[in-house]
Amino acid sequence: MLVVAAAPSAYSFDPATTALVVIDMQRDFIEPGGFGEALGNDVSRLAAIVPTVRELIAWCRSRGIRVLHTREGHRPDLTDCPPAKRRRGAPKARIGDAGPMGRILVDGEPGNDIVPELRPEPEEPVIVKPGKGAFWATPLEGMLRDAGVTHLVLAGVTTEVCVQTTMREANDRGYECLLIEDATESYFPEFKRATLEMIRAQGGIVGWTAPLAALRAAR
Repeated sequence: MLVVAAAPSAYSFDPATTALVVIDMQRDFIEPGGFGEALGNDVSRLAAIVPTVRELIAWCRSRGIRVLHTREGHRPDLTDCPPAKRRRGAPKARIGDAGPMGRILVDGEPGNDIVPELRPEPEEPVIVKPGKGAFWATPLEGMLRDAGVTHLVLAGVTTEVCVQTTMREANDRGYECLLIEDATESYFPEFKRATLEMIRAQGGIVGWTAPLAALRAAR
């Protein structure tokens, strides 16, 4: 067992029954010309965590921890995208519209791919999810159960939307979850701060948080 100096208390895990889930580190959210920018956001905030996420992935790989990746993406005919989701907000371009990197948030388009710096290894699963959470309408839960995973380390974007939703879904399914604070980010700094506080409130009602340095120092 490894023990991490986390908040609100120490987080213990066995690498053999732990998986890292890297959430939505895809071009549509992180690079100029994607959906994130179409929503009017400064994507450089998200791009800034790419080196930290890369270090986290390398650390997990070196210790035999399973690594899984997710992408938020929809079928080309958008049959898995509820009209209410597509209508939401007032972006310059909506899900399915043509953008500089292909159709926005459509599976198979260049913008929907994971950023090159974090390219998955051939044996690492990539779960394409139509919703915010990584468990809804995906095979993720079955994959984790089959592998005997009981603990999850989480990273990715955005903290308050897809990351938090996935962490709450995992918590409801009995997984012990640790979010790496500097390997997640939001377009809105105050949203990230609030999410971290919510996760570890009331003795860790959703889970634990810790910086990458604390994970790397785990003994």
